[in-house]
Amino acid sequence: MTRRPRPLPPPTEASLHEAAVAHLARFAATRAGLLRVLANRIARWARTAEVSDDERDRAIAAARAAAEAVVARLAAAGAVDDAAFAAARARRLARSGRSAAAIGAHLAAKGAGEAAGDAIDAALPDDDARLAAVLIAARKRRIGPYGPPDPPPEARRKALAALARAGFPRALAEAALAMDAEEAEARIAAFRR
Repeated sequence: MTRRPRPLPPPTEASLHEAAVAHLARFAATRAGLLRVLANRIARWARTAEVSDDERDRAIAAARAAAEAVVARLAAAGAVDDAAFAAARARRLARSGRSAAAIGAHLAAKGAGEAAGDAIDAALPDDDARLAAVLIAARKRRIGPYGPPDPPPEARRKALAALARAGFPRALAEAALAMDAEEAEARIAAFRR
């Protein structure tokens, strides 16, 4: 005999606050991201709720308002900081060899720019960091300074194409491909300090 799960109580501000704090204890999040997590929790309750449609609609509206209040309260307390999230995530992505365009797109998808419009622009790496990110990407792909010496012109075009698809500007890609391995490693090491 299968048991039916006990219906969940409707989300309250207290339960949503508890869920938000539990989420933030495990993951970094933006205001928009945390609001999305709470909205998913509300939607999960709404799918399983055994109440009338009118009651469900009222409970959903109240829960959404409570979720916005919880996120605003946590942001005011400093537990959710879009600018800090954007800076940390941009630093991590640049160290893994992602282009500024890819970093900007990732941060926009996470909602880093919704509350503070310039959080993404402020978090993007500077020119030295962008060059180091190209070099890290080249090292991962074993091209340029990390590829075979004296590659044929076709291999150079393919390397430029790979870096362009990754979102790196041509000037940076050409500068990275023209470097020798020692200089490239020195730039990466300086960036990682």
